[in-house]
Formats: sequence, structure tokens, C-alpha cells
Amino acid sequence: MNLDVRDAYRRALDDFGQKVHLVRPDQWHLPTPCSDWDVHTLVNHLVRECLWAPHLLAGRTVAEMGDALDGDLLGDDPVKAFDRAAAAAVLAAYDEGALGRVVHLAFGDVAGEEYLCELFADALIHTWDMARAIGLPDRLDPELVDACAAWFAAVEDSYRETGVIGERRELPPDADPQSRLLAAWGRGR
Repeated sequence: MNLDVRDAYRRALDDFGQKVHLVRPDQWHLPTPCSDWDVHTLVNHLVRECLWAPHLLAGRTVAEMGDALDGDLLGDDPVKAFDRAAAAAVLAAYDEGALGRVVHLAFGDVAGEEYLCELFADALIHTWDMARAIGLPDRLDPELVDACAAWFAAVEDSYRETGVIGERRELPPDADPQSRLLAAWGRGR
């Protein structure tokens, strides 16, 4: 990735957060492109990931955390819940040494930098999901799209094999970079 992953992650969370701030009260239960997820569930997912980040980047294991971050984490102020969780995650990402630390995930250990790439990619793709769900323009930051595509090319097959993403969508040969990235993640128009 030619962009510092911490900066990419922060920017992707900022873009997602801008959309969270625009969710109207009547939109929290709208469906998203993520099957079986509504807007509330999507935001809760990102909040959960953000809350996990400081713990995992500090060396804690999934087993140590147990079910502490299960359930509804949004409470009665989903926007504030997201803002706080995102701020904590970004702070942890920029912690000295975070990129080189070993992060203990459920499927095995990875370097902090790889974990942040995964978080960045998830936040970026879910930004598109959120925009589509609440009727906002769905163009993603082109620099973030390029950075994500460069990283994702090496891991796409493993993501698909584990069932984390859907089947790759077919595209015309002249598809733009964002459409190609979304198709790789099983999304598209």
C-alpha cells in the first residue's frame, strides 16, 4: 500500500462517520447492501471493530475479551457511540509500534499493519454500503480506493474462501477503479 495505512484507516473512518452523522431517525432500519443488515446493524459492526482495535493492538486476545463487545453497542446515541469508538481506534492505530505488533485474531496472528489494512478496507467498503442505504452519493475517495485495491488483490481469494465476501461481480472491461474494487468485494450496482 503506497499510503500510510493509519492515515487510510483514519480517512475511511472519517468518511463513514460523515455518513453516520447524516442518518435520519427514520433511516436506522433501512436495509444495506450487506445481506441481513440494516443501517443500525452496519454502524454497530463498525463500532464493534473500532472498540476491538485498541485491545487487539495492545496485545489482548479474542479469548481474553470474550463477549465484552457483543450485542448492541450504540445505545440511545448511535452517532456519539461511533464518534467515540472511531476516535479510540484511530488513537490506537497511531500508537508507537502499533504497525509492528502482533495482533491475535480469531483465525491466527497477524502484524498490526495487516490488521489495520483489514480495518481500513472494511471501513471503506462499508462507507459505500452506508451511502447506498441512506441515499447519499456513493463515490469513494479515489486515493483510498486505489490503496485498498492494491492491498486487496493479494488477499481476495482468502477472503472469498472463508466466506467473508460474496462472489466477484462481472463488470465491463472499461469499469472504473471503484467499480472494480466493489466487484471484487461482491458488491456493485
